[in-house]
Amino acid sequence: MKNVMSLRCTICGAEYGANEVDYVCPHHGNDGILDVVYDYDRIRREVSPETLAARPERSIWRYLPLLPVDPEVARHLAEGTVLGSVGWTPLYPAPRLAHGLGLRHLWVKDDSRQPTASFKDRASAVAVVKARERGAEVVTTASTGNAAAALAGLSAAVGQRTVIFVPRTAPPAKVAQLLAFGATVLLVDGTYDQAFDLCLEASAAFGWYNRNTAYNPYMSEGKKTAAYEICEQLAAQTGSPAPFRPPDVILIPVGDGCIIGGIHKGLRDLAALGWIERMPRLIGVQAEGSSPLVDAWERGLEGWEMVPVEAHSVADSIVAGLPRDRIKALRAVRETGGAFLRVSDEEILAAIPALARGCGVFAEPAAAAAYAGLVKAVERGLVGAEEQVVVLATGSGLKDVASVMKATGQPLTVAPDLEDVRRALAKESEGR
Repeated sequence: MKNVMSLRCTICGAEYGANEVDYVCPHHGNDGILDVVYDYDRIRREVSPETLAARPERSIWRYLPLLPVDPEVARHLAEGTVLGSVGWTPLYPAPRLAHGLGLRHLWVKDDSRQPTASFKDRASAVAVVKARERGAEVVTTASTGNAAAALAGLSAAVGQRTVIFVPRTAPPAKVAQLLAFGATVLLVDGTYDQAFDLCLEASAAFGWYNRNTAYNPYMSEGKKTAAYEICEQLAAQTGSPAPFRPPDVILIPVGDGCIIGGIHKGLRDLAALGWIERMPRLIGVQAEGSSPLVDAWERGLEGWEMVPVEAHSVADSIVAGLPRDRIKALRAVRETGGAFLRVSDEEILAAIPALARGCGVFAEPAAAAAYAGLVKAVERGLVGAEEQVVVLATGSGLKDVASVMKATGQPLTVAPDLEDVRRALAKESEGR
């Protein structure tokens, strides 16, 4: 970690050496989330946008000089394993979706194409490397499903043991992934927040390495790589003379606030290095039944002033009664002049087929929430017709097929007879 200068508390600003603390600021307990501080002058001497663009890796590891890991350990684990294919997901132009919203420039960043089909592989890849650096016997996390699957799958690729805490309400498809990867799965008869707290207790009691985002400061560093990719891929697609080009707006689904905080960190890195000249506005989208960050933003509250709320939504991946990374999430929106929006479960479900039919991206409810947020942002005039807009789709619809079926309805049933096919097709046409 030669390019890491320190770990800085997001509450009091106290700084610690990378080997001085493990997870959080000791003055603030579990709320004292730390931010990784880099030596940008040293990084600039080591790598430039041009030399980085010439790197052969098409994964998060192309950005190794900007990651808080031992490069040799990372290369060793990534070589010839699933770990080496994390990141560099497609950025798809979506002209038909754009036209329907009155926009001219829209892209969808499809992180359902990750090895375990969600954005959370980015953080888990870093977690696996950090665990190996420390010689950890067990890595643990609490999750509604995606972070757990990411950790279990990438750990399985390198023979790392995992123990996963999941709320009992997690979709069966996500639990099935965990079991297939050989994780020890503990279904918690309670909420995600209770599973999170239990995971913290267990990791402290048993000496396990804790991957929990909004607790482990290095997890945001894996998530930030999506911001690098968006700017690098957008530059290539728009013919920009600069290797990195930021969009005007990025829409991000938000539960704990970890992803939006990570995207903001990546953009801050690029700005500090002088590789981008402006910051895009970040719009965080929460489910109506789980929108404490929207409320805090509307009321002007700081993260440490927030209190737990009862949370529920069909979009299980973004359900959080007290977002763990709330300080970074609020900072991401406020510092970029963005916004927080809430969308209903009905709007989220409607966004699933809209995305699928409009650009071929099959999203789970939490991922589709970002597109539902774009629809609302356009309605409210928060996004201009000429602006370049990116929607971050964070997970595959295969993660929660039951919810997808609620959005799409049931297929037509026909007899093995051509006339019945004609009748069914005619009936479908009438219903359109």
